Amino acid sequence: MHRNRKVKIVATLGPASNTQEVIRALFEAGADVFRLNMSHGTHAEISERHAMVRAVEAETGRPIALLADLQGPKLRVGTFAEEAVELEDGQRFRLDLDPAEGDAQRVCLPHPEIFAALEPGARLLVNDGKISLMVDRCDAESADCTVIVGGTISNRKGVNVPDVLLPVRALSDKDRADLEFACELGVDWLALSFVQRPEDVEEARELARGRASVMAKIEKPAAVQAFDAIAEVSDGLMIARGDLGVELPVHSVPPLQKRMVRKARELAKPVIVATQMMESMIESPVPTRAEVSDVATAIYEGADAVMLSAESAAGQYPVEAVRTMHNVAVSVEGDDTYPQLISAFRIIARSTVADGIVSAAREIAESTDIKAICCFTESGTTPIKVARERPQVPILALSPSVTTLRRLCLVWGVTCVATGKVERFKSAVVSAARAALENGIATESDQIVVIAGVPFNVPGTTNILRVAPCDERLIYRAEAE
Repeated sequence: MHRNRKVKIVATLGPASNTQEVIRALFEAGADVFRLNMSHGTHAEISERHAMVRAVEAETGRPIALLADLQGPKLRVGTFAEEAVELEDGQRFRLDLDPAEGDAQRVCLPHPEIFAALEPGARLLVNDGKISLMVDRCDAESADCTVIVGGTISNRKGVNVPDVLLPVRALSDKDRADLEFACELGVDWLALSFVQRPEDVEEARELARGRASVMAKIEKPAAVQAFDAIAEVSDGLMIARGDLGVELPVHSVPPLQKRMVRKARELAKPVIVATQMMESMIESPVPTRAEVSDVATAIYEGADAVMLSAESAAGQYPVEAVRTMHNVAVSVEGDDTYPQLISAFRIIARSTVADGIVSAAREIAESTDIKAICCFTESGTTPIKVARERPQVPILALSPSVTTLRRLCLVWGVTCVATGKVERFKSAVVSAARAALENGIATESDQIVVIAGVPFNVPGTTNILRVAPCDERLIYRAEAE
């Protein structure tokens, strides 16, 4: 199934999409990647969802990517004697390590690492930023605060600390167990929450040991400040605008999104724009016009993928949400201004032979009547570099490695095709032509560009480019030789 769009769609699985029939419907509606949220569901439930996706993959004969999203450390207040209290603007309120139930004057914050990092003037945001506290005085066991924005605070509400770098590792004990479970299960991508520094990503990569690609979620101000360094050591990136909008001024998120998408593309790192994209579709069969515009903006910017969270996991219209996102993508990419904007953001990167080969492939494809760029790949690097060029023609990734093909399902413009190992370039051309024909991308009278590395089946050897016809007589003649 060749999608008639280049941006990819990530759909989160949950109670609303917990059967093989619904997962198949989501795939047919346009989902390319399925997200397993490790914050919800037992290992047994996650395993069942994984098995259902792989069953759909076998039914359709198309690689499908699975992304396990690790929960990350959760910072929460304790409990209240009355379950909830009302905080007034300007009042004093204390957070401390005392496990006693809270009241209108204080509550437990069972995280000594927060008190170790706090300074006077730092903000504490409670319940997704609905309540804002300013630290007046703090020590290793407590913080006296002024309520800047009041409201109802109740048991175990989440706490964000945007103004300091917390001495908290991105991987909790639960995350370590979930990471090992997900890797053994066979997921393709790991999304790492609570990233603050590149060392967080390096730790996850060490634990994954190449069994899954590691994606850094950019959701904290510290990650924004260290974005370039984090991006360098990550396999991919997720811009989690919901959490960013809590810890940063909401008006700062759109320009940050644009800059981060551009940087990710420059580094040839797949990037997902995520959270609150079509949130109204949790309860409505149609999105708001503002949500459609938000999705369109991410596509115009050149994001590799856009993501649905609760819309497909717990909403009333999961299939409709995917279909709507697909239709928005098709409409945007059919706009005459789309290729102009994509080309305007192109970054020239030609430091290696492979860089020069993929750049030449894009230029040839766009200046002549070429129908596709076909890449033979062992590791997946070549199709990712071609995708960085954002060519106007489809990218076919051909590989004998199903693991490689699944990971590439997240990458902009790439259609993944399983093929046997090839030893000769002529065989590669034959396989590429057949793939272009079978996927409806080209006809026998068309031409394609074929990129490969000689010797074959050795990662990182991209060094050859050929313009080839798709004529069936060429295929039969080459097979007979």
